[in-house]
Amino acid sequence: MKYLVTGAAGFIASRTARMLLEQGHEVVGVDNLNDYYDRRMKLNRLAVIGRETGADSEAVKVIEAQVRSGREEIPRIDLDGPKFTFRQIDIENKADVSELFEEHQFDAVLNLAARAGVRYSMENPDVYMMTNAMGTLHILDGMKNTGVKKMVLASTSSLYAGQDMPFTEDLSVNTPISPYAASKKAAEALAYSYRHLYDLDISICRYFTVFGPMGRPDMSPFRFIRWIVEGETMQLFGDGSQSRDFTHVDDIARGTIAALQPVGYEVFNLGGGNNPISLKQLIAWIEEMAGKKAKIDYKPFHKADVMETWADISKAERLLGWKPKEGIREGVQGCVDWYLENRDWLSTVRL
Repeated sequence: MKYLVTGAAGFIASRTARMLLEQGHEVVGVDNLNDYYDRRMKLNRLAVIGRETGADSEAVKVIEAQVRSGREEIPRIDLDGPKFTFRQIDIENKADVSELFEEHQFDAVLNLAARAGVRYSMENPDVYMMTNAMGTLHILDGMKNTGVKKMVLASTSSLYAGQDMPFTEDLSVNTPISPYAASKKAAEALAYSYRHLYDLDISICRYFTVFGPMGRPDMSPFRFIRWIVEGETMQLFGDGSQSRDFTHVDDIARGTIAALQPVGYEVFNLGGGNNPISLKQLIAWIEEMAGKKAKIDYKPFHKADVMETWADISKAERLLGWKPKEGIREGVQGCVDWYLENRDWLSTVRL
C-alpha cells in the first residue's frame, strides 16, 4: 500500500510511519517543520527514518549534523528513498495539498499533523484552527478529488474534559475548554460531513497522553526527565496529584495502523486503559531511574487542564483487535535511557 502520513516529523506520526515502513508499505510523509518546539527533535526523527529506509545518505548526514549543531535554524528538508519520501509541505496551503494528491495515488491517508498543546492554544488560537481544522479540510478535499476513500484522523482525549470516567466514545464532547480541543472537535465534524456527503471511510483516533523515546519536549515525561537528570528546577502546575492515562507511542502507532480497517465512520479511544498514573508517581519513577531527586517549583493549577484522564478502550479492542501491550514503568525507563544516550544534544533542547 501507499500511504500519506501528515505531520511525519512529529512524535506519533514518525513512529507510525516507521511501523508502516517496517511492514513493507510505501510512505509519503509531509510536515511543515514549524518551531512550536525545538525543531531538532523533528529533524532527529526524520534522520532515524532516513537511516532505516536507505534514503539519500548525504541528506541524512546533513540532518544529523543539524541536530547536534545546537541551532534551530534549518535548511529546507526533502528526503527521497526507495520506500519513504518526505516533503516539507504545510497542510494549511491548499494548493500544495492539491498538488500532492495529484502527484501520488494514495491508498489511504493518516492525517496526524496537528498543532498540539492546550496552554499554547490560548496564546495563539488562530494557528490551531488553521492547521487542525482548515488543514484537515484541505486533506479531505484532496481525497474527494482523487478518489481516496480512507482516512485515519488524529484527535484528542482533551475533548472529554468534565465528563465521567472512564471516558467512552459515545459521550457528548460539545463543550471543549481550550481552543486546541475546539479545533480538534471541528476536524472531527468536518470528517463526519465528508463521510456523509462523499462516502469516505473515517476512523477518528482520540489519543491519551502519549509518551516514549523521541517524545515531545513540551510534555511532562521529557521535561521531568530533563529537569531531574540535569539538576534543574522543575515547574509543576498543581500539586502533582493530577493523573493521566499514559500510553506508549508504540501502542498508539499500532492502534493508528489498526484503524486503517474499513469502519464507515467510527471514533476510537487509544489509551492505556489502566488506572491513571499521577504526576507524583511519574516523578518518583524518574528520580529512582536517574538516581537524583527533583527540585520542584509548584505553580497554580492551570484552568485549561483537567485533573484526570482515563480511557475506556473496549471499542478499539472489539472492532480493531487492538489493546496496549507496553508497560508504563518500563516505558518510562526507556525514555530515561534514551535521554541519557542522547544527552549531549538533548540537554540543550528548548523547553
